[in-house]
Amino acid sequence: MRIAVPKESAAGEHRVATVPDVVGRLVKLGVEVLVETGAGAGAFHSDEAFAAAGARIVTDAAELYREGDVVLKVQAPTLEEAERLREGTILIGLLTPHKNLDVVLRLRDRRITALALELLPRISRAQAMDALSSQASVAGYRAVLMAAYRLGKFMPMLTTPTGTIRPARFLIVGVGVAGLQAIATARRLGAMVEAYDVRPATKEQVESLGAKFIQMDIKADAQGGYARELTAEEKQQQQDLIAKHVAQADVVITTAAVPGKQAPRIITTAMVEHMRAGSVIIDLAAESGGNCELTKPDKGVRYHDVEILGPVNVPSTLATHASEMYAKNMLNLLQLMIKDGQLAPDWEDEVLRDSTLTRDGDIKFGPIRTLIEGGQS
Repeated sequence: MRIAVPKESAAGEHRVATVPDVVGRLVKLGVEVLVETGAGAGAFHSDEAFAAAGARIVTDAAELYREGDVVLKVQAPTLEEAERLREGTILIGLLTPHKNLDVVLRLRDRRITALALELLPRISRAQAMDALSSQASVAGYRAVLMAAYRLGKFMPMLTTPTGTIRPARFLIVGVGVAGLQAIATARRLGAMVEAYDVRPATKEQVESLGAKFIQMDIKADAQGGYARELTAEEKQQQQDLIAKHVAQADVVITTAAVPGKQAPRIITTAMVEHMRAGSVIIDLAAESGGNCELTKPDKGVRYHDVEILGPVNVPSTLATHASEMYAKNMLNLLQLMIKDGQLAPDWEDEVLRDSTLTRDGDIKFGPIRTLIEGGQS
């Protein structure tokens, strides 16, 4: 059995789907690991380190795709890369299928078995494989550092010969994994932190990290740990509640997202106009449209002396640790599929079944199948 790890082709992507430490563990399972030349360079993992761990370094990408029984990627393949996959190959990665329908069709037509890590069921047994959570944690941490760099104020309270300097005030909107990590990081740096989420169940998590929870009388918990989409009336209630907290914040970090859909618009232009000059908004939902009306993906906007950043692919900016975490997610998933050095996936296993995007010439994930069929009609 051969596992192939190509170099990521997406612009600005520095992560790699496995790391030398994990390669060594895969080799002990009786697996041959092929790594494309330079695949780990962006995360500071050299070809020599991969080779020392037992990997075979392959210079020709076409050869690597041709030989791999399982191909591990961080981001979705291009159409050209999908063409290189041998029929029957298993592809695993963060495939963002709703944004890559043409690639999904190509994978289906080439009878590739594709596992999209976004589809991994949110159950206890799958937590160690949950790449969305591991990468969101990286993003939440990095967002606070981005804000601290941009903010013209100290983060903690300081007592100086000239008097006491009050700590910065943070508002975290959306308390998933990224939001919780942002809370924890801002608190470590000494900031005062408030957090808001439409799911009341997150209150205890917020308070356990030393932040204040902004309570709203709406229950929006949905299956799988995500929040459901709010009604128009509930959205208005939400905006009325958080407007004053936005106005008081030095930094607002937004993380609210609905999988496969446009990010909810929570921070309005009017709210930004009431923020203090020099305040900063870091919108981690920029790739799916943004939580702030003024967000421009991958760009900075200055409005009423408030800086609004819409960073994309934030985990890639911390590529070394993001890759290590991602590689361990992959390893834990692969261990379900390997027996005595051979591929032996049980497609009735809930984790593998629910993560499957395409297999045997069919699109297995219903919402994407419906989306494609609707577009073809």
